[in-house]
Amino acid sequence: MSTLKKLAGQTAVYGLSSILGRLLNYCLVPLHTYFFLPDQFGIISELYAYVAFFVVLLMLGMETTFFRFVNKSDDKEKTFNQALSLVLIINTIFLTTVLIFSQNIADFLAFPNHKDYIIWFAFILVFDAISSLFMAKLRFHNKPKRFAVIQLSSITVNIVLNLFFLFVLLNDHLEFGIGFIFLANLFSSLAKPILLIKEISTFKFVLDKILAKAMLIFAFPLLIASFAGIINETFDRILIKRLLMGEGIEYAQTQVGIYSANYKLSILITLVIQAFRYAAEPFFFAQEKNKEKDKIYSKVMTYFVIVVSFIFLSISLNLEIFKWFIPNDKYWEGLKIVPILLLANVFLGIYYNQSIWYKLANKTKFGAYIAIIGASLTLLLNFLLIPILGYMGAAWTTLFTYATMTFLSHYMGQKHYPIKYNLRKVGLFLISAVLLVLIGTWLTFESFWLTFVIHSILILIYLGIVHIVENPLKNYNK
Repeated sequence: MSTLKKLAGQTAVYGLSSILGRLLNYCLVPLHTYFFLPDQFGIISELYAYVAFFVVLLMLGMETTFFRFVNKSDDKEKTFNQALSLVLIINTIFLTTVLIFSQNIADFLAFPNHKDYIIWFAFILVFDAISSLFMAKLRFHNKPKRFAVIQLSSITVNIVLNLFFLFVLLNDHLEFGIGFIFLANLFSSLAKPILLIKEISTFKFVLDKILAKAMLIFAFPLLIASFAGIINETFDRILIKRLLMGEGIEYAQTQVGIYSANYKLSILITLVIQAFRYAAEPFFFAQEKNKEKDKIYSKVMTYFVIVVSFIFLSISLNLEIFKWFIPNDKYWEGLKIVPILLLANVFLGIYYNQSIWYKLANKTKFGAYIAIIGASLTLLLNFLLIPILGYMGAAWTTLFTYATMTFLSHYMGQKHYPIKYNLRKVGLFLISAVLLVLIGTWLTFESFWLTFVIHSILILIYLGIVHIVENPLKNYNK
């Protein structure tokens, strides 16, 4: 079996449960955008953007830290208990603070009548943080079936309750509105600790000062890098509302809702990237001593760019079809940001692909540097562009930030751990896709079918370029 076949197989195996979970949750987007107008969807998106930040804080980087310390520990149970004890301490402080100041937080977020949202989300975050470490323990003990059952059970609870609340209860309780979505999330988060009760019952609180200090020192850089990454991924939703509130709170929330819903159309590239990351890291490390590793790394990069560029091209040229993922025309004015965000995610995928250099070179600090630079760009450009361009400014910021991170990583990588990528081929496939999207934008007609045929020809032209230059099916079997 060829190395590329092996990587493809690993991507399918390792990414399946995660992709399935995200895909099922993404399937709720059409449901939510059908039942709720953009201003309400904007509230949903904003609150989940804050959740992303607090997930990082409340986990303290302990998931990765647990894996790092447990492999070197003689008392593995104590190591786990210490990691979880630290997470419990920070979560207890967090939950107590939120319960005391829930009304103040609701006022700050401009939801003065919904401090219940704040309290529910506090419990969601705590349940998820505690469950995450127990799920990590299952991974360490190689219990993939139990891991998958718990993950998918939680997701199933969320989906079933969403369907029940929105189709059965919403009509009679319109005043509850988007609260049904948050309540479904609360019950699905609670499902995990209930299903993990066997593992939870074995936990014993531990506070070993030496071990705790070592864990916190190791985790701190991870925490900083994770915060920087979250800023790049989600902070634009928060800033759109904050920077446009001068136009009115409903207007600002509507802009967040339109932006967030259309952002979801980059789902396919995001899922491919996530599946790839699951398999790529162990695969790359396994090739480290291979004399032909450079050729392998280069080939993987080339094929990765072919795949994500094809997805970028296919969605961008068929937005009249993909827009039905959001079955409410109140959101469609934001379709213009989709190609920009798709291309941004292409660059993000390339960045993840080539970021193996600082892991192989044992220079992970450069990953943190690049993430911090990216976060700084995200903040600066959003503050400059959103007041002028609205959510379009956030889209362009995302593209510029991820492209900058990609070029920075390549530049640093060539200095510290050179990998000879075939930049001519990578550039050809990426630029070809971008040019064909631009041509397709120009060749758009009132007739859907005429546009569809022309755009399909452009996609075939891209596949023709790939076949002539690379002939991937032939190389795949080598």
